[in-house]
Amino acid sequence: MASTKAFLDFVLEQLSPLDGVASRPMMGEYVIYHRGKVVGGVYDDRFLLKPTKNALRLMREAGAPVETDLPYPGAKPMLVADPDDRELTCSVVEAIAEDLA
Repeated sequence: MASTKAFLDFVLEQLSPLDGVASRPMMGEYVIYHRGKVVGGVYDDRFLLKPTKNALRLMREAGAPVETDLPYPGAKPMLVADPDDRELTCSVVEAIAEDLA
């Protein structure tokens, strides 16, 4: 099932406090970039993020559930993000970009 443009728009709106966020369509889904680094994507209307050290730490410190899921069969597990929690999601995306720098 491909992701909807409406869900992508919602995720991008939630990330709007961050500078340098972009998306790129890829096979019915969307890859999310922050400061030129791939931080995650929108897959089947789920926002999944790379499970970097600091992303995991921030989620645990916030008491957020640390769940993983596969974006597609054969892929590496990614963190399931809650885009409704704008502050935590922005912090985690920032941390991922820093970890990938």
